[in-house]
Amino acid sequence: MRSMAGAALLLLGMSALPVLAADGKNTTANAVPPGAASCAPCHGKQGEGQPATGAPRLAGLNAQYLERQLAGFKDGTRKNRIMMMIASDLSDGEKKALASYYADMATPKSETAPADAAVIAAGAKLAATGDWSKDLPGCAQCHGAAGLGVGTDFPRLAGQWAVYIEKALQSWKAGDRKTDPMGVMANVAGKLTDDQIKSVAAYYESLPVAAPTPASETKP
Repeated sequence: MRSMAGAALLLLGMSALPVLAADGKNTTANAVPPGAASCAPCHGKQGEGQPATGAPRLAGLNAQYLERQLAGFKDGTRKNRIMMMIASDLSDGEKKALASYYADMATPKSETAPADAAVIAAGAKLAATGDWSKDLPGCAQCHGAAGLGVGTDFPRLAGQWAVYIEKALQSWKAGDRKTDPMGVMANVAGKLTDDQIKSVAAYYESLPVAAPTPASETKP
């Protein structure tokens, strides 16, 4: 039986919504999938996220990546009390539909004031070349030179909120997140100082956001 709290959250998004096919695809074109209204209070109606709270942008992220994060919250390999509660109530079809919905969204522009130029510059250097005194590769080697993401394992970072990136890296560092392939991110985050985390987060937030990759164009 679904938890009362999770059911209440999902019911927020159930009015005037389409029926889902078994594979999670909407039966009505451009329809909002069940559960999307539950995401909006934190992630925004356009998937823009909230910089003040660290709720990440979802708009334009790879659909398979998003689906895997929801699965991680459901099975406990990624920890966040609210997200674990919500994900526990989602069927496989609902996870797929939500992931596709946000992947197809146009990514909103950042509206925050830029960080200190010196902090951004330090983050840019770390992202490009890493810190080989710690055997630490540059972020660009996995996330791409412009932070646009690579494949389904390494998401777009360009334009993502700095507060979220900081929280994510600290989560990897603390061992609260285990959804990375071969423990790559846990290893990287464990070698970063708090100042390095802040600088690389500021750098990626400063980059222009990328156009979304439609879920229909992603490969399995």
